[in-house]
Amino acid sequence: MVIKEAKFITSAASEAQFIKADKPMIAICGKSNVGKSTFINMLANRKKLAKTSSAPGRTRLVNYFDFGEFILADLPGYGYAAVSKGEKEKWARLLDRFFERKEFCHVFALVDLRHDPTADDMQMQTYLNYHIIPFSVIATKADKLSRMKQKEQVRALSTKLKMGIADIIPVSGETGEGKDEVLKKIAQIIALSKEEGFTEEE
Repeated sequence: MVIKEAKFITSAASEAQFIKADKPMIAICGKSNVGKSTFINMLANRKKLAKTSSAPGRTRLVNYFDFGEFILADLPGYGYAAVSKGEKEKWARLLDRFFERKEFCHVFALVDLRHDPTADDMQMQTYLNYHIIPFSVIATKADKLSRMKQKEQVRALSTKLKMGIADIIPVSGETGEGKDEVLKKIAQIIALSKEEGFTEEE
């Protein structure tokens, strides 16, 4: 798969503003500061398509990006402590509404490869499994580890998340590592979506 152009579509602060896509949609979720914006920019081969920030908790909306053959929906980061309880509850409701509508065909769940999954990561994975939502784990910041340590961490994630190693893709927004593997996965997701008869009404 080759991404020729990617552009920002819109942001949604509530369910009423969620878009109905006429092409497959892939959602991106992960804890605050896990590198969702960097991951999006890596796929787009652009540095500033998605705004990055060293301060966690920047993404408070659902941000939609058009990648030609598919749409990415960047969901608010979870697990950031330095926001009010009310703000956390608002984010949680927005995530719940998004997942309940099921207008997407796959989820990329981002985790930091350098660390064990957080309690919030585990909760998200349990949620996705419980609702039978197809997902892959994208392990970010792979460039911070040696090749040997990467393999060790992938095995550890596989054990803790109770999923196959093949469903965990290490990536680096700095070096582009893992990009080809992610693009292959996206091509598979799109092909499967077409086989299942994806339509705008679904």
